Amino acid sequence: MKPELLAPAGSPEALRAAVDQGAGAVYLGWGAFNARRGAANFSEEEFAGALADCHARGTRVFLTLNILLSDRELPQALETARTAARLGVDAVLVQDWGLFDLLRRTLPDLPLHASTQMSIFTAGGANELAADGCERIVLARECSREDVAAICAGCPAEIEVFVHGALCMCYSGQCAMSALVGGRSGNRGRCAQPCRLPYGVNQPAGGKRPLSLKDSCMADHLQDLAGLGVACLKIEGRMRRPGYVAAVTDIYRRLLDEERGPTLEEREILERAFSRSGFTDAYWYGKKGPQMLGFRPENAAGAPAYSPPRQTGGRIPVRFTCRVAAGSPCLLTAEDEAGHSVTVSGPVPEPARTRPLTEADLAARLAKTGGTPYRLIGTEISLDPGLSLSAGAVNALRRDSLTALTAAWTAPPPRRELPVPPLPDGDHTSDVPGLTVSVTSAAQLTGGLLDLGPSRVCVPLELLADWSSLPTGDTEWCAVLPRVWRDRDESMLRRWLDKARALGVTRLLLGNLGHLSLIRGGGWERIDADYGLNVFNSRSLDYLRGKGFASACLSFELRFAQIRDMRKILPAEAIVYGRLPLMITENCLIQNSVGCRCDRPNFLNDRTGASFPLLPAFGHRTEIQNSRTLWLADLPDWRRLGLRHARLRFTTETPEECTRVFRAYLGQGDVTPPEGFTRGLYQRGVE
Repeated sequence: MKPELLAPAGSPEALRAAVDQGAGAVYLGWGAFNARRGAANFSEEEFAGALADCHARGTRVFLTLNILLSDRELPQALETARTAARLGVDAVLVQDWGLFDLLRRTLPDLPLHASTQMSIFTAGGANELAADGCERIVLARECSREDVAAICAGCPAEIEVFVHGALCMCYSGQCAMSALVGGRSGNRGRCAQPCRLPYGVNQPAGGKRPLSLKDSCMADHLQDLAGLGVACLKIEGRMRRPGYVAAVTDIYRRLLDEERGPTLEEREILERAFSRSGFTDAYWYGKKGPQMLGFRPENAAGAPAYSPPRQTGGRIPVRFTCRVAAGSPCLLTAEDEAGHSVTVSGPVPEPARTRPLTEADLAARLAKTGGTPYRLIGTEISLDPGLSLSAGAVNALRRDSLTALTAAWTAPPPRRELPVPPLPDGDHTSDVPGLTVSVTSAAQLTGGLLDLGPSRVCVPLELLADWSSLPTGDTEWCAVLPRVWRDRDESMLRRWLDKARALGVTRLLLGNLGHLSLIRGGGWERIDADYGLNVFNSRSLDYLRGKGFASACLSFELRFAQIRDMRKILPAEAIVYGRLPLMITENCLIQNSVGCRCDRPNFLNDRTGASFPLLPAFGHRTEIQNSRTLWLADLPDWRRLGLRHARLRFTTETPEECTRVFRAYLGQGDVTPPEGFTRGLYQRGVE
């Protein structure tokens, strides 16, 4: 079975282009809550009309509600989904755990798709969502063929893969660069694309763009993807023009239908439609490197006009069963492969005066489905001899049956609407949060720091793998699992987990839903949710509570007031000190720019002179840290939010600085903010 071709519809014009060129489904935004809030999107009237028009032509429609949502926004987002479900939307795409949980419990018949913003790149993560009722999972764009094959083979849910369009340098859902630098959150649909700007690695910013990747083009791999069992091939581009949507959808439709790769002319059309220094498919091969980098000059000419021939319908296979019997009204039944079946009746046939109606004549008249979205794939005829039926009567019979079939396609399916479940009782607020610390090097864990009594110390799992014992200190030890890994890494990670438990580590800090399958059966009783899970509302806390988490670190894109007002269904933690992580990248930015020197300090420098430390991450990846250090020690606000814990995040600090900062947050030292500090987003918030 061919994969579904899913095209972007950032505007009504783009939607028409996608449908005209044969998209099997389109995804679009309606309302305020979607990851392309800068696109034209749709009004409610336009959305309802788009649903009817698309369904009449056999094209499915997916609604994007794929951003993080505050407690105040969840009711409106639910109402948007409820209205869409009543109108007959085919699925809703979500990122936020709270909305995901709310939709599956209040609209149980509405199919849910996991956005790539959920950062799913392992079979364990995909299976976790499938078990929770998610019908389809959109994988991270960084997945290789090996990754996709493993996930498709082991997951009962449908798998969707991006095949064309923009690539972000950071894993989707894990980027805070636009939010922290410019106040516009990619997790809230407002990304300002700072990755496309010039930077320098270990040198001043010049003309190079080490964060800007070429667009992806998987046109050569469509048959391979289909063979692996991928259910849907997704074209990126809700912010792009209708001409782009038309050109890309047209070519990918042809390649799928004709089971071939692109011609030279088709490659040129794709590149003219939009590209950044050409295309890349390196991730598919498990490769990375500077050859993937590309950018589009600001003065680049727009895409030339392209008007592909309109693919006029014929996408819905239909079978006719016709009965023409003496003395009875003629009957025609139309059935499609989606399970719709309609029967219409016509006049009573008359005895033939000259030439009687033949099966061949009747079949030929019924086959005239041109100009409709239907394609006749079979006709079964039962015809009594010696009868006559006018051509007009047969044509009317055909039209009436297809009209009735269209009505069946456009009729919204019956769907249950259940009441909103109340949040569970339980108050896990604290008057005074305990201070926890996370470190990136063993040297930061001095006796002086541990003597200050952190309630918890969080250490990267890969660092613990080299330890022979834990430092002496009256604290709880927590292993931090890598935020990004792959299925092939899991046997090694399990060995490291066994080592950590043998050392005396009692807790695990998990930043991805796929961690759950990795640690099950390992004897871990206390697991905590890290910031990578993007906890933005009380419902998300409730969802994670149901998954067995004992506490959660809240998103650092929340304002103080939002944290304060959140129902603490789980003990909550917030980062109150340190360089906040801006990106985690599959590409090693250091290797790409200056060669392998990850054992020394490295920096990304922007055009303003700001310097962002680059830290190595598990799997030869890179984590970009903010240029400014979050400092709240002189503010009382963070102590009044009901947090159980407040984290001091040590990254580039010396051992002496770690101790000094801890004393300041205890109120035992100088609380004067350091030079070039930031309050993060806790006061100003994000768009």
